[in-house]
Amino acid sequence: MNNQITLFIFLLIVSVSSAQITISGKVTDNANQPISGANVYLEGTYDGSSTNESGGFSFETSETGTQTLVISMLSYEPHYEMGDVSYFKNITIQLVEAINSLTGVTLTAGTFEAGDNSKVSVLKPLDIVTTAGAAGDFVAALQTLPGTTTVNEDGRLFVRGGDASETQVFIDGLRVFQPFNATANNIPTRGRFSPFLFKGITFSTGGYSAEYGQALSSVLLLNTTDVPDQEKTDISIMSVGGGVGHTEIWGNESLSFNTSYVNLAPYEALIPSSQGVRWNSPYESISGEAVFRSKGEKGIFKLYTGFNHANLDIEQENINFEDFVRFQLTNNNLYFNSSYKHFFAKDWTLTSGASISWDTNDIGIVENRIDAKETGSHLKVKLKKSFSNRFSLSLGTELFNLDYKETFIAPDGFEFDSNYNDQLFAGFAESDIFFSNKFAMKLGARIENTSVLNELSFSPRLSLAYQSSEKGQFSFAYGDFYQNPQSTILGYDQSLNAEKTSHYILNYQYLDNGKTFRAEVYYKDYNDLVKFNTELPQFDSQYSNSGSGYASGLDLFWRDNKSIENLDYWISYSYLDTERDFRNFRERATPNFASKHNLSVVTKYWVNKLRSQAGLSYNYGSGRPYDNPNTVEFLADKTKSFNNLSLNWAYLIDQQKILYFSVNNVLGFNNINNYQYANTPNVAGVFDRQAIRPAADSFFFVGFFWTISTDKKSNQLDNL
Repeated sequence: MNNQITLFIFLLIVSVSSAQITISGKVTDNANQPISGANVYLEGTYDGSSTNESGGFSFETSETGTQTLVISMLSYEPHYEMGDVSYFKNITIQLVEAINSLTGVTLTAGTFEAGDNSKVSVLKPLDIVTTAGAAGDFVAALQTLPGTTTVNEDGRLFVRGGDASETQVFIDGLRVFQPFNATANNIPTRGRFSPFLFKGITFSTGGYSAEYGQALSSVLLLNTTDVPDQEKTDISIMSVGGGVGHTEIWGNESLSFNTSYVNLAPYEALIPSSQGVRWNSPYESISGEAVFRSKGEKGIFKLYTGFNHANLDIEQENINFEDFVRFQLTNNNLYFNSSYKHFFAKDWTLTSGASISWDTNDIGIVENRIDAKETGSHLKVKLKKSFSNRFSLSLGTELFNLDYKETFIAPDGFEFDSNYNDQLFAGFAESDIFFSNKFAMKLGARIENTSVLNELSFSPRLSLAYQSSEKGQFSFAYGDFYQNPQSTILGYDQSLNAEKTSHYILNYQYLDNGKTFRAEVYYKDYNDLVKFNTELPQFDSQYSNSGSGYASGLDLFWRDNKSIENLDYWISYSYLDTERDFRNFRERATPNFASKHNLSVVTKYWVNKLRSQAGLSYNYGSGRPYDNPNTVEFLADKTKSFNNLSLNWAYLIDQQKILYFSVNNVLGFNNINNYQYANTPNVAGVFDRQAIRPAADSFFFVGFFWTISTDKKSNQLDNL
C-alpha cells in the first residue's frame, strides 16, 4: 500500500513539472503594422519562436514564475516584458524603431560640415588647399559656400548680412580672440591657421548650438586631429615665402608643428603706385603652430599653440590729403589652447579646456601713434550624458575674461587712453532627442552675464529635422543671439547693452551617392545695435543702442563628384536682402559690405595621363552700396560687380611630392571696392571722388609641396 501511494505521488509530481504553458501574441510597429521575422524568446532559455507574416507568435514553455520575455528585430529597439509566464497570452507588443546614425535624420539647418568622417560633409579639409584662389586659406575656401559675401578688400568672413565682427572662431571648442592677421585698410587679411592641423571644420551660417555665444551671425569651429595616421614632413616653397612642418608619433603621443615665413616683396613689386599704394617696407610675417596629443585608455589631452609676428609700412592715397598717408603696423600674437576629454562609464563624457591669447598692435598713422593691447582667456567645462541612442544631454559652464587697452598719442604730446575689463560668465544646456529615424530635435538654452555691461541675457535655441524621403530631409532652426559691442566702442562707453539678433532658418538637403543639394531660406531680426554720431567711434562720440535691422535671403548649394569621371565641382548661389540702421548711419540702408547676389563655381578635374589636377574657381558678387554725397539718397549708389576667375594646377611628381601653381584673377578684372569722396565740396558744389581699388587682384602663386612619409602606403594621389 505504501509503495502504491509513493508511486502515485511521484507520477503526480512528474505530470505537474512537465505541464506546458503557451505564450502567444502579436508584434507590430508604431503604426500598428505587423512585423514579420522578429525573435521572441524567454531570456535565459531556449524557449521561443519567430513572428509570422501577420506578426503573430506562439510557443510553449515549461518555465514557471516571473520571467522576462524578449522581442528583438533588426532596425528596432529590443523590447522586454517582465511578469509571470501565465500572463504572456495573446499580448500585443509594439516595437520602437532603432536610431541609425548612418541613415537617420540629421540636424543640418544653418550648418556646413567639412570633415572626412562627417555624414553631411560638403567640403573636405584638402579642399581648402586645392581650391583655386584659396591659396591654403580656410576663409577663402569657405567663401565659395552660400551665405558668405566676398568683401575683397577685407578678407574676413561676412555671413548673411552681418559684418566680420559677428563671426567667432573656436579651436576644439575654445575661443580664438584674434583669428585673423592684422593688416592695413583696404589690404585683405588671412586666417592665422594651417588647414593641415585640423581634422574637420563646422561652419554655421546661423542657428548654431547653445554651447556657443557672443556671435550675432556665425561660428566657425576648427577641430584639431586627434590621432595622426602617419609620420610625415611637409616642405612648401612659394613665390612669396616657404614653410616646413613635421609630425612625430611615439606610442600614444604625437606632436605636429609647422612654421612659415612670408615676404610679399615680389608680390608688391607687381603693384603699380597708380593704384593708390606705395610700399616703404613689404608685408613680412613669421608664424608657427604646434599640436601635442596624448591619448589614454579613456581620455585624450591636446595642447595647441600658435604665434605670429607681422609688420608693414605703406603709404596710401587719400583724396583729402595732398600727400600719401603713411600707415605703419607691427603685430604680435600668441595663443595657447589646451583641452582634455574623458570617457566615463555609462556613456558619461567630460570635456574641459582653457585658452589664452595676447595680441599687441603698434600702429602709426601719419605722425600719430596708437598702441593697442588685448588679453583674452577662456575656461570651459562640459558634461555630456547619452541616456540612449534617442536622448542625450549636455550641460556646461564657461568664463571669458577680456582686458583691452588702447593709447592714442598725438604729435603734440596729447594722450588719450581707452580701456575696459570684462568677465563674462555663461551656462548652457542642450539635449538631442531622436523620436525616430525620421524626426529629431535639438533643444537648448544659454545664459550670459557680462560684468562690463552689468547685463544678464537668456538665449533659447531650437532645431528640428524631418526626413521626408530616403535621401531628402527638411530642417528648421530658431535662436536668439547676443554679442557685446566691439572693443573700440566699449573702450569709450560701458553704459551700453549687448546687441541682439534672432534667427529663423528653413533648410532642405538631398544626399545621393556623391551628390549634395541644399536649399535654405532665412530671416534675421537685429535689435539694440550700437549707433554713434561721428564718422568713427571716438572718445567724444554719443553712443546708444537705438539701431536695428534685418537680413533675409536664399542660399543654394550643389556638389557632384560622381556624374562625370574624374570631375568634382560645386556651385553656390546666395540672394541677400538686408537693411540696418547702425553705427553712424543717418537712416536704415543696405550696408556697403552686403551684395544682393553672390555666385561661386569651383571645379577640379584629374587627368590620369598627365598625373595632374586642374582647378578653376569663379566668384561673382553684384555691386555693393556706397554713399554719394552729391545725391540726396543715402547709400543708394552701387559699385560695379565683382568678378574673379582663378586657376590652379597640381602635378604629382611622385607619391611624396606635389608641384602646385595658382593664378588669382587670371583675366585681370578691375574690381572696385568703394569710392572715396572729398570731405568738402569744390567750387561747383560737387564732391570730388577717386576710385579705391584692391591693392592687387591678380598674382601668380607657385607652391612646391614636398611630403616625406615614413609610411610606405602613403599616396598623395589618393588625397588629390
